[in-house]
Amino acid sequence: MITYNTDGVKLPSIRKRDTTVWIRRVAATYGKRVGEIGYMFVDDKKILEVNNEYLGHDYYTDIITFDYNEGDIINGDLVISLDTVRTNAEKFRKDYNEELHRVIIHGILHLCGINDKGPGEREIMEAAENKALSMR
Repeated sequence: MITYNTDGVKLPSIRKRDTTVWIRRVAATYGKRVGEIGYMFVDDKKILEVNNEYLGHDYYTDIITFDYNEGDIINGDLVISLDTVRTNAEKFRKDYNEELHRVIIHGILHLCGINDKGPGEREIMEAAENKALSMR
């Protein structure tokens, strides 16, 4: 089950049913099934609090992914700052909805085992994001 919630912001205008189908399809391409996924859409203030409290980081980010996977079943909580998504869309001259969907799937790709912090991993993640976005 995939849930979409908010804390301090209005729920973005995503088509939840279509987004859920898309997420399941993307996960399946990595041999994964979707278990319990919880999206929480927040503002910059809240994501900074979460980043500080749980990761010890003192900076804003677009998404934080908490991984609770069990075998080939992906489970997790994904916290997304809509403020940072909007800032990044403007910075990279992208459509807001495209950037939002990129971040939505970015967390799923992490749960599927794709990382983006090590050497060469950022490029692999970007290619995976682009492939996933083309499946929408």
